[in-house]
Amino acid sequence: MSNETYHIPVMLEECIEALAIKPNGTYIDLTMGGGGHTREILNHLGTEGRLYSFDQDPDAERNAPDDERHTFVASNFRFVRGAMRLRGVEQVDGILADLGVSSHHFDAKHRGFSFRGEAPLDMRMNTRSKRTAADIVNSYDKDALAKIFADYGELDTTWKIANCIERARAIKPIETTAELVEAVKPCTPPKDESKFLTKLFQALRIELNGEMEALRMALEQSLKLLKPEGRLVIMSYHSLEDRIVKNFMRSGNTEGRIEKDFFGNTTSKLKVVSRKAIIPTNEEIERNPRSRSAKLRVAEKI
Repeated sequence: MSNETYHIPVMLEECIEALAIKPNGTYIDLTMGGGGHTREILNHLGTEGRLYSFDQDPDAERNAPDDERHTFVASNFRFVRGAMRLRGVEQVDGILADLGVSSHHFDAKHRGFSFRGEAPLDMRMNTRSKRTAADIVNSYDKDALAKIFADYGELDTTWKIANCIERARAIKPIETTAELVEAVKPCTPPKDESKFLTKLFQALRIELNGEMEALRMALEQSLKLLKPEGRLVIMSYHSLEDRIVKNFMRSGNTEGRIEKDFFGNTTSKLKVVSRKAIIPTNEEIERNPRSRSAKLRVAEKI
């Protein structure tokens, strides 16, 4: 498997520019995946520079560059600060995260991330984990399922979707992606089938992998890891993630609370570098359609 087919890095030049890389600096790529961003960061580092790349997926580990300046960390990025301390690193010059699910995950049918075709209803980012999306679909009660679809899929009439699933699993457990698609067919809008199923599968994936909580934890730890003038560069692909990132960069907390000191000065330790999110060019979207929903946000430690 080539790195190009594993994942096409989105907004590669924009990410590198946003990091403002110092040749002798220390950097973290929180989401190595196919290694596209990781390799480009290394291209901008000198002999004294250091890069630490995180990924919990064993498939990603096989893409780790063989470079003495690079360290691969087989871990979820929610543990970034502890993992860096174990390696004797207290502060870094920049942190990058590309929160998108890699092309590899969608294209590897057996992983169950895509609603196209038939595969086990898996969706695990960390294949060492035991719980799968099928466990959620078959064990959560109706109210819990409806809440997931509303919170993480931003779908309407989620109680109808939960009812469809409950009726189907009462006959037999829902074990494959095709069986889930069939189970929700009665409440799938014919004209918006693809969009509906994308949101449904997204909601299950986020719940299974604890993505929102992991993002919140990583952002809070990143702020503590960054040196003054260090850059935080985050690329998200749906409104749930982007809202958290935007709130954090503007206020220093994921809820978006603007906190002020006695003199009325904002206490956030971050300064937004780009007021508006950076989005892909039309040329990039044409070249890589999966980049079309990407939003890149950049902040600097004060």
